[in-house]
Amino acid sequence: MYSKIKSNRIPVELQQIEKTQDAHGISCIPKTDSDFSSLIATIPGPKDSPYASGMFELSIIVGDQYPFRPPTFKFITPVFHPNIDSSGQICLDLLKMPPVGTYNPAIRLESILLSIQLLLANPNPDDPLQGDAADLYKSNLEMFNQKARDYTYLHAVKKDSEEEVPSKKQKLSQ
Repeated sequence: MYSKIKSNRIPVELQQIEKTQDAHGISCIPKTDSDFSSLIATIPGPKDSPYASGMFELSIIVGDQYPFRPPTFKFITPVFHPNIDSSGQICLDLLKMPPVGTYNPAIRLESILLSIQLLLANPNPDDPLQGDAADLYKSNLEMFNQKARDYTYLHAVKKDSEEEVPSKKQKLSQ
């Protein structure tokens, strides 16, 4: 029963993400054509954030009980962020079942991906997965932003892009 719901719902959700991609820049596709259990999403860094120049790749594992249980989201692209640990796990209430979280079956993949994009721009340092990032965010926001920008440049920016590459490289080598 669950897998039939999943196999019917996921293609519709992926079409919706594709239809609205121009508005948010997010894309999501199956790893293989006919398997909706393993997806790859790409999220652009939010404007006016230290992640703005990056494109972040995430792995999404959709279990057999979807949509009654949330998928598992994990950053493949390394991110310096209080709520994303070094293995790519994400601390976000929307990804957890009640009573500790706020996930419910009506929430769509697109909404979760938009929430993750929003989390990049609005960290919650009081509920961290990466303590050093949270401490730096609280104690020296300017230094946190610079480190997040540098990390984004190293891991999430295509090196052949024409965005201020020389000046960023100079900053990193200092």
